[in-house]
Amino acid sequence: MQNKERYENLQYGIYRSVGTYDIPQLHGINEINFPKFIGFNFARTDKHPEEKGLHFFLDDYQFNRIWNKPVQYLHLIQKFQCVLTPDFSLYTDFPVAMQIYNHYRKHWIGAFWEEHGVTVIPTIGWSDRQSFEWCFDGEPTGGVVAVSSIGTQNHSETKAAFLYGYDAMLERLQPKTILFYGNVPKECKGNIVHIPPFYEKFKR
Repeated sequence: MQNKERYENLQYGIYRSVGTYDIPQLHGINEINFPKFIGFNFARTDKHPEEKGLHFFLDDYQFNRIWNKPVQYLHLIQKFQCVLTPDFSLYTDFPVAMQIYNHYRKHWIGAFWEEHGVTVIPTIGWSDRQSFEWCFDGEPTGGVVAVSSIGTQNHSETKAAFLYGYDAMLERLQPKTILFYGNVPKECKGNIVHIPPFYEKFKR
């Protein structure tokens, strides 16, 4: 028999939702003094998290723990100046149900953090064109968002899919500012603030 006291984190919160799949709605932000960003894998060892932003542009296994134990990691998350929502994968070869579940998880975590006073910046992700039916659900409009181009620019097909989704994001969300992790294709428009990927530190 299912333990009703603990099921997919619903015991910690059920948030105002939108769309066919009841995706939690995020408030987002309109203005921020952008800090230096570090990956979640460095969160525990950073000595000045209050001066940093935290991102999750990593392999999922490195941050699945924040879903599995959201309360235990809340204090760590609260130390940072701002936090991007976790970039749970939306690979095109994933079952659609898994993609939607990962989008839901991203938004539940973001709403949970917002409820506890964290400054949350939505990470926008998409899969194929069919995902546009739900992948923007719960995202605020006219604010600050984040995207990543990592792994999308080496082949013409994946680059084209990224740019099509990027343009759809601009149309649907009309973001004021876009935090961009990874190389910025020349085709990308908007008020872009570049976040240097970790590997660029070694190039310097």
